[in-house]
Amino acid sequence: MTGSHRAATTTRRSTGTAASGRRSGHTRIRIVLVTAVSLLVLVTAGAGWAYLRLNGNIDTFGADGVSDDRPAAASDGRNVLVIGSDARTGGNSELGGGDKNDIGRSDTAFLLHVYADHRNAVAVSIPRDTLLDIPPCRLPDGSWTETRHQAMFNEAYTVGSTAEGNPACTQNTVEHLTGLRVDHTVVVDFKGFSALTEVVGGVEVCVPQDIYQKDLNPGRATRGKRLFTEGVQTVSGQKALDYVRIRHGIGDGSDIGRIKRQQAFVGSLLKKVKTDGLTPSKLLPLADAATTSMTVDPGLGSADKLVSFVMSLKDIDLNDTRFVTVPWRYEGARVAIVEPDAGALWAALKADRTLDGDDAGGVGAGKEPDSTASADAEERVPAEDISVTVRNGTRVTRLAARAADVLEEAGVTVTGTATASSQDHRTTVIEYGPGHKEEAETLARLLGTGEVRSGTGGLDVVLGRSYADQVSATPSAVPSGVPAEVTEGARTADEDLCTGLSYG
Repeated sequence: MTGSHRAATTTRRSTGTAASGRRSGHTRIRIVLVTAVSLLVLVTAGAGWAYLRLNGNIDTFGADGVSDDRPAAASDGRNVLVIGSDARTGGNSELGGGDKNDIGRSDTAFLLHVYADHRNAVAVSIPRDTLLDIPPCRLPDGSWTETRHQAMFNEAYTVGSTAEGNPACTQNTVEHLTGLRVDHTVVVDFKGFSALTEVVGGVEVCVPQDIYQKDLNPGRATRGKRLFTEGVQTVSGQKALDYVRIRHGIGDGSDIGRIKRQQAFVGSLLKKVKTDGLTPSKLLPLADAATTSMTVDPGLGSADKLVSFVMSLKDIDLNDTRFVTVPWRYEGARVAIVEPDAGALWAALKADRTLDGDDAGGVGAGKEPDSTASADAEERVPAEDISVTVRNGTRVTRLAARAADVLEEAGVTVTGTATASSQDHRTTVIEYGPGHKEEAETLARLLGTGEVRSGTGGLDVVLGRSYADQVSATPSAVPSGVPAEVTEGARTADEDLCTGLSYG
């Protein structure tokens, strides 16, 4: 082969090698791009699948059981009723015992108030044996019950005698008791609770003394085997469920003592979740576990609403998350609510005042409002721009004057007070004419109750029994704080695990 042929061959080979290299480089780039796009598709599809799975998990209870006579939204805070159900349906009987055909029951409930600043929260436990009024509630056949006086609180959940229970009736009862509008209701059963504790890898608790089978089931003839050893330990699944259900063998064996341990448990659970990080990747497995056996109101009936609401709580510090029990005293074997202490507590929450009397109203710096809040709550007319006449639609003396004082203190101009044409109004009604709807909604918020109705005139308030009941238990519309007897029993979510675990 001549030199020129060799040179040409070398040049062709060299050119071919370069072209091959370019093709190889382009191929690698295409592979990387295809891989990246494929991963993006898989991740997106996975997130979509996760949300579809969550949506499939969530059960909702019907809004037709929620009372029409409801308190107005009194503050920019949110109120969430959390109910622990020991219904035996859906495999729960294996975890809690009892007859799987039994009616749905609830022995645990607390009202969580998330303050408007999204930096503070307080959970108020209501003992199951608390004597109170259960307002009219819807039965499965569509009829409504009569008000039941001096009934035990946990009986509200059994109204209708269904296996699933009646969360709407419990919500009605809490609203009637507190004068606070419940924005959301969440019911968690044995399976959901057990699964949640396993997903987080267990929850650290403190046991004040050795616990045996008989402490969990007093009907046993013998003490049985030891379930818990005294001291700090991590529990999950069935053992976590046993811990929060233990009532006997500690302190005076009362439900009050059990509530203290449940509050400590929830605080420890929150601490574990916060320590692990409340990111979407962490939240989805938690939500999947929780929603497997969860029933919620229609307002939280989708994955995006539920996750959005939970994420709105992520900036509340453990030290600013507090637990209290409604002011109480024993009445025989039952629990009675202590007034005016309870009224002062509800009034503080309505006014977005912390247990220490601090103003926690308004959206905190850099915080967004809860995305589940109603759109019409975002733009309210200032109180200073409102003029209204207040009429007393009850036989309670000076009720209109008391309401006028509350409104004027907030900046509203009250043009006059009077007696309504009839004094049998059960619900407070705020009637508005064209262009005054937002003003009427502001009045309902300031009064803490009221049904807003369209009319032909300007603004007119007719006070009903709902407002009379509210002010009779509320010494101040905007309190500086709650009684020391309430705050002394409070605990924070980061409090020492072994502090205040029993009563008596």
